[in-house]
Amino acid sequence: MIWEDHGELFQRYNKNPILTVEDWPYQAHSVFNPAAAIVNGITLLMVRVEDHRGFSHFTVARSKNGIDGWEIDSKPTFTSDPINYPEEIYGIEDARITYIDEMGKWAVTYTAFSDSGPLPALAFTEDFCNFDRVGAILPPENKDAAVFPVRIDGKWAVLHRPVSRMMDYKANIWISFSPDMKYWGDHKVLLYAREGGWWDANKIGLSPQPIRTSDGWLIMYHGVRQTTSKASYRLGLALLDPENPRKVLHRSEGWIFGPREMYERSGDVNDVVFPCGWVLVDDEIRIYYGSADVSVSMASAKMKDILEYIHGCPETQCPDEYCRWFEENRGLSNDPKKGDVKLK
Repeated sequence: MIWEDHGELFQRYNKNPILTVEDWPYQAHSVFNPAAAIVNGITLLMVRVEDHRGFSHFTVARSKNGIDGWEIDSKPTFTSDPINYPEEIYGIEDARITYIDEMGKWAVTYTAFSDSGPLPALAFTEDFCNFDRVGAILPPENKDAAVFPVRIDGKWAVLHRPVSRMMDYKANIWISFSPDMKYWGDHKVLLYAREGGWWDANKIGLSPQPIRTSDGWLIMYHGVRQTTSKASYRLGLALLDPENPRKVLHRSEGWIFGPREMYERSGDVNDVVFPCGWVLVDDEIRIYYGSADVSVSMASAKMKDILEYIHGCPETQCPDEYCRWFEENRGLSNDPKKGDVKLK
């Protein structure tokens, strides 16, 4: 396995960032957090663009090699529609793209910013020019949603990250199911934020869309570590059971990518690497990420190295054991007979 310097699995493109606001064909403040897909052999990014009001929309950029020579739509590709979809009154953010072979369409999940807070919304497209909105699919406050490309036991599945404004509660990744991609239920925590000094303690969220591998569903997630002076966004991986993605097989202990370069450490939000999209090119996974909330950058790793790494990670702890462990270590359990819970 090849690890980059500083113990990171993904290697940065040496000419990062690959897209900045200076590349944009119209006036904008910043460009970041792109969704990604391969469409007819072309790498397509749905880039989040923030205007000078502070509201965001999406603009499509295309490249034959996925690195340079980007052709950017001359005007916003997909904008908020607060008249028909009032949950989008403060803009739309952070798309993820999944191809649904059964429908012959691309599912675009994104964050709609309502006056009650952010929430996941969904639209479909066949050409990334015309979009058919479903609208809000889950209530606020919730972010970081992406759908699976196939049905699981006859139902569609979505990963998402609800969060409470109460500081005593953690932000975990959940999985939910739907018969029609409109009405969602059977909600369950999939991945728990850890406790204490971990890099992914207290707040985690899905990064790109789930990707199917020969060994299971690979997901990348971000962890937010809060110190007294700042928060840092770093990335980890998890592998889900190929037949039952409710089951986590392996999970990163340490982070595999984090802010290090100046373009990642200084911007509108410092110390942020935030990928909303990745693509598989031959045996290489490329992540496209927002760097410090001002530009788009790219990093890559070989799929064989990723799978070797994730299989070397511990088997994940059972959520029920996690819950008991959390209760005891938070002093919420009143049963003196309970001993230490041994996590598998």
